[in-house]
Amino acid sequence: MLYLFGLALATGLAVAIAAFAGSLSQGRAISAALEATARQPEAGGRLFTFLILGLAFIESLTIYALVISLLLSFKLPPAEAVLEKLGGG
Repeated sequence: MLYLFGLALATGLAVAIAAFAGSLSQGRAISAALEATARQPEAGGRLFTFLILGLAFIESLTIYALVISLLLSFKLPPAEAVLEKLGGG
């Protein structure tokens, strides 16, 4: 049963941690791009391209965490089966 508890906890925390880390890194990337554009406005177009590419990579890591979390959650048995095994119902 401890295995099931760990699996359920991992599925919930995986997406939460990935979303938190992804939002922090996206915020820092946008901040750095805006600061660089303020220093050199003529480089804004090239920075925008690299910014969008970097944000896509960061977002893809968060989506990978979501997919892995969903795969892990499908491994969990139904709640009724767990309660039956514990004798609660």
